[in-house]
Amino acid sequence: MKNIVSLLFIFLFINSCNKLRLTTLTGLVYGTTYNIQFYSSTNENFSKEIDSILSEIDNSMSTYKPNSIISKVNKNQKPKIDNHFRNVFNSSKKIYKETNGRFDPSIGLLVNYWGFGPEKFNIEYDNLPYLLQRVGFDKFEIIDDNVKRPFDSYLDFNAIAKGYAVDQIGKFLKKEKIDNYLIEIGGEILASGLNMNKNKPWVVAIDMPRFDGDRSIYSTLELNNTSLASSGTYRKFKIDSLGSRFAHIINPFSGYPSRTNILSVTVKASSCIDADAYATAIHSMTIDEIKDFFNNNSKISSLIIFENDNNELEELELNSFY
Repeated sequence: MKNIVSLLFIFLFINSCNKLRLTTLTGLVYGTTYNIQFYSSTNENFSKEIDSILSEIDNSMSTYKPNSIISKVNKNQKPKIDNHFRNVFNSSKKIYKETNGRFDPSIGLLVNYWGFGPEKFNIEYDNLPYLLQRVGFDKFEIIDDNVKRPFDSYLDFNAIAKGYAVDQIGKFLKKEKIDNYLIEIGGEILASGLNMNKNKPWVVAIDMPRFDGDRSIYSTLELNNTSLASSGTYRKFKIDSLGSRFAHIINPFSGYPSRTNILSVTVKASSCIDADAYATAIHSMTIDEIKDFFNNNSKISSLIIFENDNNELEELELNSFY
C-alpha cells in the first residue's frame, strides 16, 4: 500500500507540473535588460503589474529622470519620499554600517566628478575636499517623509536599486502563488524553486572578465531559492597617462576611483538587494580585507576573480560559493 501511495503522489506531481505554463518576459529597463521566467497555472503573464513595479521604482530612484524623487532630493528640494525610497535607504544604512562605510550611496558626487555618473555638474568649488565634506551616509537620515542631508550632496542608489527591483518582483510573484521563477535585471538575479522543464534548479552563468568587450562564460552555478549579484571593473574603467587602470568603483574615503586587481565580484545572498550592495562594497577592499569580511559574515558567499602578481587570472571562493 505504501508503494501505491508513493506512485500516486508522483503521478499527481507530474500531472500538476504539466499544467504549469512557462512565461518569459524580456525588455529594457534602468539602462539595461531584464529577463523574467516563471511557471504559472494561469494564462496571465502579469506584464502590466511588473511594468508598474519597475516604473514606480524608476520614478522613485532614477538619477537619470529629472522629476524622480531622488533627483528632486539632489536638487535640494524636499519631496515626500515613497516606500521604495525608504526601503532602499534603510537597507543602504544597514549595509553601510556592516561594511564600515565601504558601501556608501552618498558618493554620487564623486561618481559624477570622475565622469562615471549621469551628471556633469558645475559646482563653484569643484574640488575633492569640498565634495568629501558632503560625502558620508551617516550624515543622511529620514525624518518623517523627508531626507535630511548636507546641502549640495548627491544620493545615488544605482548600486542597489536593481537588486531591490528584483526582490520586489519576486515578492509580487510569490503573492500570486508562483513559486518557480528566475528574475534577472542587469545581471542581478533571484531564483526560486525549479526550472520545471528540466525539473532541476535554475542554472546561471558567471561571465569571464574580458577587456575586449566580448562575452564568454567563466563558470556556471545552480541557484535554488537564493540571489546572485555581480560587479565587474573590466567593462567600465579609465586609463591614466601611465597606463594604470582605474575602476568605476569609487573609494568613499579617498574620493578616488579604485586602483584594484579585482576584476569581478559575485555575491550569493538571501536577498538580491543585499547581494547587489555587497558586490559593490567588496570592490574597494583588498584581498585580505575581503577574507576577513567573509570570515565575519558567514551567511553570504562570494566568488572573486582577480589578477595575481603575474597578471594571471586567479579566483577566491568564499563561504562555499559553489
